[in-house]
Amino acid sequence: MHETTSPSPLIVPRSEHRISRADISENALKVLYRLKDGGYGAYLVGGGVRDLLLGREPKDFDVATDATPEQVRKVFRNCRLIGRRFRLAHVHFGREIVEVATFRGGGQDKDADGEHRIRNGMIVRDNSYGTRQEDALRRDFSINGLYYNIADFSVIDYAGGLEDLRAGRLRLIGDDPEKRYREDPVRMLRAVRFACKLGFNIEPSCERPLFALGYLLRDVPPARLFEEILKLLQTGLGLCAFEKLRHYRLFAQLFPTTDVLLDHEDHNFPITFVSRGLENTDRRIREEKPVTPAFLFAVLLWGPVRRRFAQLLAGDMAANKAMILAAGDAFARQRSLVAIPKRFALPMREIWSLQPRLERREGKRPHRLLAHPRFRAAYDFLLLRAEAGEVDLVLADWWTRFQAADSQTQAEMTAGTTKGRRRRRPAVEKGMAGT
Repeated sequence: MHETTSPSPLIVPRSEHRISRADISENALKVLYRLKDGGYGAYLVGGGVRDLLLGREPKDFDVATDATPEQVRKVFRNCRLIGRRFRLAHVHFGREIVEVATFRGGGQDKDADGEHRIRNGMIVRDNSYGTRQEDALRRDFSINGLYYNIADFSVIDYAGGLEDLRAGRLRLIGDDPEKRYREDPVRMLRAVRFACKLGFNIEPSCERPLFALGYLLRDVPPARLFEEILKLLQTGLGLCAFEKLRHYRLFAQLFPTTDVLLDHEDHNFPITFVSRGLENTDRRIREEKPVTPAFLFAVLLWGPVRRRFAQLLAGDMAANKAMILAAGDAFARQRSLVAIPKRFALPMREIWSLQPRLERREGKRPHRLLAHPRFRAAYDFLLLRAEAGEVDLVLADWWTRFQAADSQTQAEMTAGTTKGRRRRRPAVEKGMAGT
């Protein structure tokens, strides 16, 4: 077993590593130096150090210190304290926030106020402060437990993180991976995210529990899972994350009604649809185009919505009412697992409700749809459905041409679609009622 508890850290001097202050955010450097000048220890820590050592550009820079949150607030007038489970200091510089965390302690079941912080093996509160070494050894993965010391520009490694970086290995700190996952089940999702982001292999002893402990995610607050899923699927590597989540049987814990349908074949739908949707999201992120969580979650939940919609249509319910009920059913089932904020739920409902309407191309209906604020998202959704074989490519092509056509051509296109289209059932129900 890889040794992770050495009291003597590996200290790498500035001359032997690649981190330069020129690559660190100016505001993060201000925080580091002001803490240092105030007599406190100040360290860049976590993903920022990891990415700089890998030659990547960090997304953000986090700071660790021996100053308490209240002491940090006294140093910075532009500071706010947040969190209950993890008390943190946020130092604001306009739109940039530098997060400052006090060294966390380890080995105690109660915090300084006597409140239990471990319940059924899971950390529920963690404001017990400690030393730099304790802080390092309670972090999740060795590659995230590296410290850059602003006092002498050295890198400090308590857990073999530098060796794991060189080996391309993702390894939990400590000798009991299952215990670390139980302390915080979100670490399983983080393992998937880092494996995709960095292209690292998960160390076997840390990988095996992933197949068996997915049920622990049910104990994580649904709102927190929503944020973690966005980190997984909205950073340009969503398809990779989706495939790994399914491989480790974690996706079924997050989206059980969708997962059930992924094993059914219906002209390669819906697994092709979900994959294409995530691939499309990844491409847009690479092209620096906007991506909304509403569209992403509309893709993830469309399978259950589509199936329920088809069942309600088969019972001779009107399409509009059927879609409202189908969407409501999907949200009700999902709510206790992953909490989707209302600001995204409404656009999702609109994207879904426009799908049957996109099939009605006669008269003035297409013009009214073009003016709908959610038309573009619904049209993109329709393209994905067509690519996945759920609807005829002719329909998607019609809408593509209609948007680009002049008014005379549009009139001809809508006039030519009236014959034989009355009372046609929406194609969205195709093949799903009996699934």
